[in-house]
Amino acid sequence: MIELRPFEKLGHANHGWLNARHHFSFANWYDPSRMSWGDLRVWNDDEIGPQSGFPPHPHSDMEIITYVRTGAITHQDSMGNQGRTGAGDVQVMSAGSGVRHAEYNVENETTTLFQIWIEPKTRGGAPSWGAKPFPRHDRSGKFVALASGMAGDTDALPIRAEARVLGATLKAGETATYTLDPSRHAYLVSSHGDLDVGGVKLKSRDGAAIAGEREIVVTALSDAEVVMVDAP
Repeated sequence: MIELRPFEKLGHANHGWLNARHHFSFANWYDPSRMSWGDLRVWNDDEIGPQSGFPPHPHSDMEIITYVRTGAITHQDSMGNQGRTGAGDVQVMSAGSGVRHAEYNVENETTTLFQIWIEPKTRGGAPSWGAKPFPRHDRSGKFVALASGMAGDTDALPIRAEARVLGATLKAGETATYTLDPSRHAYLVSSHGDLDVGGVKLKSRDGAAIAGEREIVVTALSDAEVVMVDAP
C-alpha cells in the first residue's frame, strides 16, 4: 500500500517568520486520521525566515531529527551544545528525560528543513545532541542511512529508536531500491523533484505513506532528492 499525501493537502500554519506544513497532526492542526505512521509521529516541512527561529522550549521522550534542505539552522540547548547545520546535513536530538533547546535561522536567507519526530524505544535517559555533514554526492543513486537506531548503520547519527532516516539523490531516470519489512512503516518525501514510487507519482514536497510492502522502488522523473523514514 502506497498512499499519496499531496503537499497542497498537508496541514498549514503561517506565522509570518515560520511557514509550516504538517504531514501529521501538529499544534493547532488536527486530523484524527493523521496522528502518526507507526512510530513516526511528526514530519514538518518548515520555511524559517531570515534572522528568526524557535526560542528556547522543552521536549522529552522523543527523537528529533532535522534535515536541512536549504540555508542553515543554528542549535542551542540546555546541555551546553551549540552548532550550525547546513543544507543537506542532519542533526539529531534525543530528548530523553527532558531538555530545552532553541533553533534559529541566523542567515540572511530563508532556511527550509524537514523536522522529523520518532517515538523512542524506551522512555527517559540522559538527553543528547549531535550533527553530521552528509555530502549529497555520497548518496547519489542509492539510499544512505542518515540517522538510525538499527544495527549496522555505523555511519549514521545514532537515535534511540528502532528506525532509520535515509536520504538519496537521484538524477532524472535513475532508480533506487529499498528492501522493507512488510510489517514496518515507511514514509517518503521528495525534498525536490518528481518521483515515481512503486507506480505512484510524487511532486516536490509530496509525501507517500507506505506499508505492507517488501520493496520500495523509487525512480526520479527529474533530478530529485529523497528523504525516507523506516519505522516500526
